[in-house]
Amino acid sequence: MLQADKLSYTISEFVKATGIARTQVFAHIKQGRLKACKSGRRVLIRSADAQSFLNSLPAREVA
Repeated sequence: MLQADKLSYTISEFVKATGIARTQVFAHIKQGRLKACKSGRRVLIRSADAQSFLNSLPAREVA
């Protein structure tokens, strides 16, 4: 899960923390559902934006 002490995540860190596939992360960013910013060539996801995105996902029961 996400770490409370981190200010931001790289794409790789976000993928590891959430289990969401890398291509899906980029798709969510492109579609505006997940906010990201750039620092040079690096794409970063702020912790608050990551948490907001995860909270916005619909809850589903696993059968």
